[in-house]
Amino acid sequence: MNQALWIAKTGLEAQNTQMAVVSNNLANVNTTGYKRSSAIFQDLLYQNVRQVGAQSTQNTQLPSGLMLGTGTQIVATEKNFSQGSIVQSGNPLDMAIQGRGFFQILMPDGTLSYTRDGSFQMNSQGQLVNASGYPVQPTITVPNGAQSITVGNDGTVTATLAGQASPTQIGSLQLADFVNPAGLQPLGNNLYQASAASGTPQTGTPGVNGLGTTIQGSLETSNVNVVEELVNMIETQRAYEMNSKAVSATDDMLKFIVNNT
Repeated sequence: MNQALWIAKTGLEAQNTQMAVVSNNLANVNTTGYKRSSAIFQDLLYQNVRQVGAQSTQNTQLPSGLMLGTGTQIVATEKNFSQGSIVQSGNPLDMAIQGRGFFQILMPDGTLSYTRDGSFQMNSQGQLVNASGYPVQPTITVPNGAQSITVGNDGTVTATLAGQASPTQIGSLQLADFVNPAGLQPLGNNLYQASAASGTPQTGTPGVNGLGTTIQGSLETSNVNVVEELVNMIETQRAYEMNSKAVSATDDMLKFIVNNT
């Protein structure tokens, strides 16, 4: 394949992947706790036709070389864990994290996953669970007949029971944090899994040792900036068109050579 055609082809593939990343960000603009992704580009290997710094004569060196690039590729999609907006939901079981940290969720296989989505509910046993029915860790069970539930900024959960004037502590939320949150593995369903890149989770009380605080009756919205994503979409579209023009121009050059030989 002609080198210019191949290079333009890699550009088309990379911009197509970039458009998929932007589209996913826009699709999740209303997803609770969603963190936007950004694509990271790298140039491909170079063909070293003429080595820079090589001896042009016995006493002189080449000040520059001849190295031909072979295109581009997307090597990573990085999550941006900046804080989303906090909006009030009015649901006492909804919780948002102001600052660093993740809620811990127990998966069916016994492993832990992590989320910024605090839209919790109660199951038939009174346990606090996420929308998929997976229990929050540490387990918090709301007693039958609880009149009201209060969650403090430090994660302390109390309930007012019928016939009791003073609230009773029924549990305490703990948050998990990571050295490199961008290294977490997205699982879908607003869940993440620890990986070798994220490091091991460091759990603790909200508001202590750099962890964020919990806000009851609120949810964290997506941190996607619609205007920024629309600009990225236009830039991606233009870059795709330019790579397509390079394919057309190279094809015209090849036709000219064929027709004049």
